[in-house]
Amino acid sequence: MTDSSAFDDLLAANREFATDFAYGGFDGIAGAGIALVTCMDSRIDPLRMIGLEPGDAKIFRNPGGRVTEAALEAIVLGVHLLNVKRVLVVPHTRCAVASNSEETLRERVAASAGVDATWQRFHVIEDQVATLGLDVHRVRSHPLVPESVEVGGFLYDVDSGLLDQKY
Repeated sequence: MTDSSAFDDLLAANREFATDFAYGGFDGIAGAGIALVTCMDSRIDPLRMIGLEPGDAKIFRNPGGRVTEAALEAIVLGVHLLNVKRVLVVPHTRCAVASNSEETLRERVAASAGVDATWQRFHVIEDQVATLGLDVHRVRSHPLVPESVEVGGFLYDVDSGLLDQKY
């Protein structure tokens, strides 16, 4: 069971955030017409890195910034129901799933968890740029993503903050 006080600091911050909350009643449409698939890495500030504000974009995050089935689902919904006109796929430099082997990640998780993790898959990326190309192709070729939707693949540099368009 979770200690109910474990989240007190975050709830206090939320109450402060809510004092001048400006998004009540917002319709959830991507105001700038952007969808972004990126990694869960905490060094990535997805809106600010492309000059956007809350309400401008739909954001989907996962390890490695991969275009998974769930990411495709989000993109299709965004395109047809939420004003998405451009999709950015953005993995990043120094990513754990692109700089470790499947075996290494399993060993590290097992050591931390104290239990066997050989059954867990982490979807390691061996060639980040080639994988990015495959992910961009998955979006561009999806039958429910019209050709009018612009799709780009970018590598985010966590040390400089710059995006490098690859596709």
